[in-house]
Amino acid sequence: MRYMTAGESHGPEEMAIIEGIPAGLTLTADMINQQLQRRQKGYGRGARQQIEHDTVAILGGCGINKH
Repeated sequence: MRYMTAGESHGPEEMAIIEGIPAGLTLTADMINQQLQRRQKGYGRGARQQIEHDTVAILGGCGINKH
């Protein structure tokens, strides 16, 4: 897998392009957001984690009528 990002890490938005996700793998915004919430509560988190609440929105993709 390979990913590319653009934007500011602490800005209003950051974009990622992910390549190499296996065909047939179900990946939803809810699944990713659950992992982001786990990360926010995890060991070693800084004070910024308490004021920033990250969420993901899947804006595009490829597949058979799936995004």
